Amino acid sequence: MEKKYDVVIIGSGSGMFVAYESVFRGLSTALVDKGPLGGTCPNLGCIPSKMLMLPADRVVEIEEAGKLGLEAQITHIDFPFIMERMRRSVEEAQQQLRKSFSALRGLDFYEGEGRFIRDYELEVGGTRLKADKFFIAAGSRPSVPQISGLDTVNYLSTETLLELTSRPRSMAIIGGGYIGVEYAHFFAAMGTQVTLIEAAERLVPGEEPEVAALLKHALRKRMQVLTDIETEQVVRGTRDIRLLVRERRSGARFAVTADTVMLATGRSSNADLLRVDKTSVHTDQRGFVAVNDYMETNRPGIYAVGDVNGRYMFRHIANMEATVAAHNAFTDRREAMDYTIAPHAVYSYPQIAAVGLTSAEARKDHDILVGTARYMETATGEAMMETDGFAKAIVDRDTRRILGFHVIGPHAPLVVQEVINAMSSGGHIAEIEKSPHIHPALPELVQAAFRNLTPDQVN
Repeated sequence: MEKKYDVVIIGSGSGMFVAYESVFRGLSTALVDKGPLGGTCPNLGCIPSKMLMLPADRVVEIEEAGKLGLEAQITHIDFPFIMERMRRSVEEAQQQLRKSFSALRGLDFYEGEGRFIRDYELEVGGTRLKADKFFIAAGSRPSVPQISGLDTVNYLSTETLLELTSRPRSMAIIGGGYIGVEYAHFFAAMGTQVTLIEAAERLVPGEEPEVAALLKHALRKRMQVLTDIETEQVVRGTRDIRLLVRERRSGARFAVTADTVMLATGRSSNADLLRVDKTSVHTDQRGFVAVNDYMETNRPGIYAVGDVNGRYMFRHIANMEATVAAHNAFTDRREAMDYTIAPHAVYSYPQIAAVGLTSAEARKDHDILVGTARYMETATGEAMMETDGFAKAIVDRDTRRILGFHVIGPHAPLVVQEVINAMSSGGHIAEIEKSPHIHPALPELVQAAFRNLTPDQVN
């Protein structure tokens, strides 16, 4: 069986932005998705994980209440309840999404795994779909590293851990990026003995060095943190699992023991599952679909957005990319994707949030000013007794335009939002300076960082 459409969309995450726009324009539209509906974010990623981070935050806040003169203790953590609450929320969201699909007239939904046959032709469930415009929004999956013996143990991924019903006694997490540090925070708060292992010299390598250093310092109060460590082998024992690791600098080898292993070693594109190799669409060396600034592949009318293109693996960025791709596909005016104000957050403890360039990236093309401010420099930060957290502003010296802003500390994603808004509306520091700020309130941290701007001092 063969069907011809104006538009075929693969993936119901950010791809839904394209689907709504396509249907609204009266185009015949097909949506293909093997599930779960809505993509990674609401089912396996950002939403369920953040539902787990919130109780973890409360645990650590209670444990640290003594600095405010409060004696408090946690008498019981209902791990099964926390996990079931998360799963129930995901299931309810699935039901709502399925209802919205059925109510969207003009959209043909194919629930199944699609595979390309050739350019502009996809097969799903025995039906061949043809279209002049294809949007690939098929997402990504957990990447599994090549470690000897790993296949002999039942390791957890970011997907399978969501099915846990009992708390692991001890856990070794391989990977200290944003996913690894978030789940390290969660399981440590639940009472699991956690060892976090990162091959790079620092945790969350994409963050500012001083941000990564503070995060490591904070996490080490609650768990073992090993950086610049390569995991060479996994050995399954009768009661536990041994990870044979090597210090990358010295070459020294030792063992890490835990009863559970979790992988947080990045993501792989789902392009291979779609058999993109059956088309002439280019992929990069890592297997991600290559796109230009307009979100279009090397084949006219074929676009790729979200995790599948490997640019920025955050749902809010994927949604932006989908909006840009739809605009370019359905209108006569072309619009380039702008990543200069692409924000992100890490829900570890302490939290991290950032927008724009790091100082190392900024100084490549700019003469920069850098300003830092500690939470304690604000009245609210002092009231919180937040002695470690800080914000860092990066500004072009000549134009005074904001190039980047980085925060580590309580409510970091909320603090950075003001800077995101300012960068979106022009990006000059006057956007911050001229805006009145409530006193006392935590956003005064932003003002303080910009007040402290000085010429860049490269270490």
